[in-house]
Amino acid sequence: MACWLFKSEPDVFGFDDLIAKGAAGEQWDGVRNYQARNNMRAMKVGERGFFYHSNVGKEVVGICEVVAEAHPDSTAEDPKWECVDVKAVARLVTPVTLDDAKAEPRLRDMVLVNNSRLSVQPVSDAEWDVILELAGGTRPL
Repeated sequence: MACWLFKSEPDVFGFDDLIAKGAAGEQWDGVRNYQARNNMRAMKVGERGFFYHSNVGKEVVGICEVVAEAHPDSTAEDPKWECVDVKAVARLVTPVTLDDAKAEPRLRDMVLVNNSRLSVQPVSDAEWDVILELAGGTRPL
């Protein structure tokens, strides 16, 4: 299964907001970047992603799971924009900051380190494991 990273500004929609949506989750709407949209088109139900707080905090704070595959984004007038639905599944014990990731040699090729502006991005299995190691694991919700 593929792994992902979803970025959101915590003052707009943070991890606690996703937790509040419960098991139904929420559509990951508002993405208007072709590469990010194509990443969502590739996602399958059950795949997991890191939830990253951008702008404020700049840190990976939790894990979410894809609960619905790509479908039209209800916030878009143009049908070319699609999104997936995700639900929160766990918090990281310790958030992993962008600076932490940049300082970790094993993450030098991670998209987050090299293209931190991309809002939905792939994460390799090895990168996933390193982030979880740096976080000290997860706490179930």
